[in-house]
Amino acid sequence: MTADRDDAFSQTKDHILETRNVSKIYINGIYANNSVNFGLRKGEIHALVGENGAGKTTLMKILYGLETPDEGEILLNGEKVHIASPHAAIARGIGMVHQHFMLIPSFTVAENITIGYEPGLYGYFDYKKAERIANELARKYSFNINANDIVADLSVGLKQKVEILKVLNHGAQILILDEPTAVLTPQETIELFEQLRVLRDEGHTIIFISHKLREVKQISDRISVMRKGKLVETFANTGSITEKHISESMIGHEISAEWIQKKHAGDAPPETVLAVKDLCYVNENGKMVLHNVSFSVSKGEIVGVAGVEGNGQNELARIMGAMLRPSAGSIALNGRELGRMSIAEIRNLGMVYVPADRMQYGVAGPACLWENVISTRYRDDTIFRHGFLQKGNAKKLTEQLMLEYDIVAKSPMQETGMLSGGNIQKVVVAREFSFKPLLIIAEQPTRGIDIGSADMIHRKLIELRDAGCMIFIISADLDEILKISDRILVMYNGSIAGEFNDPAHFDETELGEYMLGVRGQK
Repeated sequence: MTADRDDAFSQTKDHILETRNVSKIYINGIYANNSVNFGLRKGEIHALVGENGAGKTTLMKILYGLETPDEGEILLNGEKVHIASPHAAIARGIGMVHQHFMLIPSFTVAENITIGYEPGLYGYFDYKKAERIANELARKYSFNINANDIVADLSVGLKQKVEILKVLNHGAQILILDEPTAVLTPQETIELFEQLRVLRDEGHTIIFISHKLREVKQISDRISVMRKGKLVETFANTGSITEKHISESMIGHEISAEWIQKKHAGDAPPETVLAVKDLCYVNENGKMVLHNVSFSVSKGEIVGVAGVEGNGQNELARIMGAMLRPSAGSIALNGRELGRMSIAEIRNLGMVYVPADRMQYGVAGPACLWENVISTRYRDDTIFRHGFLQKGNAKKLTEQLMLEYDIVAKSPMQETGMLSGGNIQKVVVAREFSFKPLLIIAEQPTRGIDIGSADMIHRKLIELRDAGCMIFIISADLDEILKISDRILVMYNGSIAGEFNDPAHFDETELGEYMLGVRGQK
């Protein structure tokens, strides 16, 4: 199949927003954007894809006024503009819905939607008018949401709707959506896509950033691909290209899933090594977050946990990683009760942990690469001998892991926080996976990771499983759960709502119903 390519800059008369030769150069001399020419047409959903570090986020920050380009120009409706801040972007009709929501949890939907544009008279906030504005917007765009609901009580999907309505209330005609489906169920994604099409048909223009190529194919009219700071290709008709073609354009080579061999329900089960029984957790606010959670993991098995965020998965992972203490119940590894063991003691038993928040819990940003790599190896006599740091060995180990895990950095001396998010994630994964683990707790291991890096991490997980490692993976990405799990648990409202033992019969729609609490196993 020959894809329809589009010179996005040859017919600028139909572009409402475009960048011409826009470049952004960071202090270290690296081009985040290199002469990028990008054009948007009115009333289209335009997908922007690329690997981590390809320059997508920087380009969007420039359009939204969070970054200033070093070279080039931005044209809006044919006129050159300078967008110095988000306020300036909003004033020109450009809004952005960030992957991490910018809402005030204690406020109502109406208060969040009108924040910054509060209706009032004589200095008093007119809540009734804010409520009316929110309800009118929700009706206009078919968003099923109550203006008086407290945002903290909403599902992730509803919070995202609030974000979109807030941007629309600010007058945005161009919407930038950053990974909008990252934490949605299949049903919520379908509903979001219906609403995005309504927005498009109303005349809004949408930039859709995602790593999920199947969804990109479903929702976009055109696709632009970025690689290493440059816009390398724009496809005029999404329907004319395949996911394989898009991925090849993104990374320069083909990715195949043929290497994945799942365990089968009929296989002789190996011995149970991890046993979790009647686990409960009450948080600092007195809320029961986990309710009698019980499950087991066997040697050489990948157990995936699916669920909408906020249903106890994060607390479960942190308890298993010894970062939180359970209120009741037990966890046993190889017959040994973990109980009150320290993190160091549990690691000595062979457990490693990849946290969801790589910056807060995964790495020390100001520290260099080799310092992060050896941060869990201070008992390793090749790194510390007679109490003295063997810096040469530490750097050598880091160089080996950089090659094995394709970590893009200048050297082991580079400050870790200066790397792209995807490369920081690979630093965490490399450090933990190279520990020769018995059990891996991996929480959102490929969130925000490009398709090539995710493929590498999945391959490593399969290799470790086949070597006898137990893997417990918590992910909001159903594609990931379905791709590599031998068994799936679904969490809803702090409990195990369902268990699926046969990989041949995993059904995404059915899983989504369990995730939403529509169905449950007795």
